[in-house]
Amino acid sequence: MTLIAGVAGQPIAHSLSPLIHGAWIEAAGLDAVYHRHGPADEAEFAALVARGRAGELRGLNVTAPFKQQALALADAVSPVAWACGSANLLLFERGLIHADSTDGSGLMAALAEQAPALDVRDKAVVVLGAGGAARAAVAALTVAGARVAVLNRTRARAEALAVDLRATVADPSALGTAALVVNALSVPPDIDLSVLRSDAVVLDMTYRPLVTPFLAAAGARGLTAVDGLAMLVGQARPSFAALFGIAPPAIDVRSLALAALGEVTP
Repeated sequence: MTLIAGVAGQPIAHSLSPLIHGAWIEAAGLDAVYHRHGPADEAEFAALVARGRAGELRGLNVTAPFKQQALALADAVSPVAWACGSANLLLFERGLIHADSTDGSGLMAALAEQAPALDVRDKAVVVLGAGGAARAAVAALTVAGARVAVLNRTRARAEALAVDLRATVADPSALGTAALVVNALSVPPDIDLSVLRSDAVVLDMTYRPLVTPFLAAAGARGLTAVDGLAMLVGQARPSFAALFGIAPPAIDVRSLALAALGEVTP
């Protein structure tokens, strides 16, 4: 029987997940498909999840703005997704919905790939933002042993996140001692990169464009930059394994994604 999975979000036309998962499906020779779904609102997303519960779908990756709703609809929630307060992966099994989050593991995979010299254990890390993406980053980095501080325009949101995930709240001066700065905002951050350490690593979760203004400014200073595409592929790998029961084949999906983005940067 054909396994049916996909990604749900709004907007969704830009998503590279079908390209990535489709390439792995083809390389593995699986009887499976992976589709885009663009529910217009929470009601349509709930209807899509109900189709999964009814057995029509094997699972869904979930992106904005439905990650929190995905968690709320689940019957079982992984500790990681619970800590994040959102889910980017739903698995449907025998009428039950299981929620998980692979965003944090994607972030750690991206760091391992593009900043292999960085060991975050007992290092100061600043995460910019206090939304769902920031929560996933803080949770993963805290588990990895980092001393994480949250810097957000609205301090109350940063404080709420910090309390939930055993982090601290940062002010801009914390940037000067950070070994890693993670941009979990959907917009370019308004920070002064000149205060960063000369050996600092910066990661931007955004991958359109691949080299964001944040990463470009970091590169101009000679800092190690980690792009959002590495994180996207990093979170897709455990998602694929959970959806289809096998590890993704060792093919170069990054090059396929770069071509789709119209990028030539390696």
